[in-house]
Amino acid sequence: MTFKAKLILAQVPLAIALALVGGISATVTTRLGEETGRIFVDNYRSVRAAERMKESLERIGSFPLFVLAGHGAKSAVGISQHRSVFENELRVEENNITEPGEGEAAAALRKSWTRYQQALDEFLAATTLEAWDRLYFEALSPAFAETKQAADRILDMNQDAIVRKSEQAERSAQRFQQLVIIAVAAALLGGLLVSISLTTRLLRPLGVVGAAVRRFGQGDLHARARLQGRDEVAQLAGEFNTMADHLERYRASSLGELLQTQQAAQAAMDGLPDPVVMLDAAGHVQAINSASSRLLGMDADLRPKDPLASLDPAVRSLLERVRVHVVGGRGAYVPKGFEEALPVGDHIFLPRAAPIYGDAGEVTGVAIVLQDVTKLFHFDELKSNLVATVAHEFRTPLTSLRMAIHLCTEGAVGSLTDKQADLLFAAREDCERLQTIVDDLLNLSRIESGNIDLHKRRVTPETLVNLARDAHRSAAEARQITLRSEVAPGCPEAFADPDRLDLVFSNLLGNAIRYSSPESEIVVRAMPEIASAPAGEPDASAGHWIRFEVSDQGPGIPQQYQAELFEKFYRVPGSPPGGSGLGLFIARGIVQAHAGRIGVVSEIGKGATFWFTVPAAPELST
Repeated sequence: MTFKAKLILAQVPLAIALALVGGISATVTTRLGEETGRIFVDNYRSVRAAERMKESLERIGSFPLFVLAGHGAKSAVGISQHRSVFENELRVEENNITEPGEGEAAAALRKSWTRYQQALDEFLAATTLEAWDRLYFEALSPAFAETKQAADRILDMNQDAIVRKSEQAERSAQRFQQLVIIAVAAALLGGLLVSISLTTRLLRPLGVVGAAVRRFGQGDLHARARLQGRDEVAQLAGEFNTMADHLERYRASSLGELLQTQQAAQAAMDGLPDPVVMLDAAGHVQAINSASSRLLGMDADLRPKDPLASLDPAVRSLLERVRVHVVGGRGAYVPKGFEEALPVGDHIFLPRAAPIYGDAGEVTGVAIVLQDVTKLFHFDELKSNLVATVAHEFRTPLTSLRMAIHLCTEGAVGSLTDKQADLLFAAREDCERLQTIVDDLLNLSRIESGNIDLHKRRVTPETLVNLARDAHRSAAEARQITLRSEVAPGCPEAFADPDRLDLVFSNLLGNAIRYSSPESEIVVRAMPEIASAPAGEPDASAGHWIRFEVSDQGPGIPQQYQAELFEKFYRVPGSPPGGSGLGLFIARGIVQAHAGRIGVVSEIGKGATFWFTVPAAPELST
């Protein structure tokens, strides 16, 4: 028998129990319906007949008054109609005798009705007032009362029977309810016990297989599931045993290959000139190479003690920060630049890291490479110093050149021809562009050397926004662009260097004006913000910030280019000529010097919004 058939067989007792419960419930419902129906079928007709007889008798009893009033003909017609109704209902009652004594009551009603009809006929046959008076009080009225009492007796008898039978039906329903509860409980209990017994026997082979799998998973490669039979569980046990045999043979045959692969991997790591450290998810060292021992002073023997204990605290902090980044699911760690370089002795290292994944795809460790960038770092310093020196040396002659051209264009040394004026105006524009490039290079050298001097003070966001807007209003109007400012109500004061932030606004607004189409709008906003930067950012602690935004309605920036916008000399492919490619890099350096953040939100065809944050001024104590 298959495992599926056994499972179905284990549910048969419960199915039988449910069928019994359904049969009992149907029987009880039918019995209750019959009891209720019998009450109305047996007595309802007699009750209705008695009520109609009483109604007809009342109508007949009122007609003698019409006779006394002189309407004998009309009274005779009405009496005849209600006599027929009474007679019909009396015959219904005589044919529907259901209660003990009801037959005698019907016979008594028939006699009373006969006497009443005789008295009524005599009353109608009289012609004098004295005869009517005598017959009404001596014969008609007593017969009327007797007939009405007989009808009331039948009505009361059947109404009492209805009440009595209703009570009997209620008691029967209670008994049936108790019977159903007992039957349902017994059927379900019996079916459940039988199903549990069958299921327990059915699952016992699965327990054997589960125990074998658990032992095998704990390292007992000799564990096997021995089962008899031909069902699916027995087949599963056979497949498990086959798999265990193959794995045992594979492990025995591949252990030497595994050791050889491990030795080859270690040799490859030792061949790298840069230190390599492999950590597990908890931060324990799993492997290092010879460069780690030689350059970082780590102990190659990982067993006696923690290899990280001998490291410089700065190196340990760097390794831990990189590990948290990778193990936290943020992907491989790539340095942003030389600002993350770490000097160790005579060497300077940049960290790089890649995650190590387990069989289920989870991050089980991290491989960290400390790239030796000593020569590159010195070359970069040399380049920065050269750029700063050249830019500084350009300033004096460039200033003299700008002054000379300005004097010439203003006519201070004589009048100029139109051709001479055009040439000098073009030269002046080139000098201004060269002055901007020199200023950018000097700012670049200050940012890269970390020598940005900030003169922070309390300043209102309105002041910063209005100064930036006014400084670029003429350039915006020249391109028919509307320049508007918005400051959120209740925005606190900023604690920043206004001159440096003016340079940030100048770069952002200059780009917005350059890339916006005529008759569009640029909005400069300021609003409060309470946020905390991600771990590892300069402003990792929570606090109050002022967020500034510059929004344009230009063509937008493709998503794939947004991550590199703030790098040195980067220009979006296809952008119009002009600019040195340093503006956004300088803006980022100034904002980061304020411990703030900078970024961009943009979609193709929907413009771009460049934003940055600076800290709010602390509240003044009173």
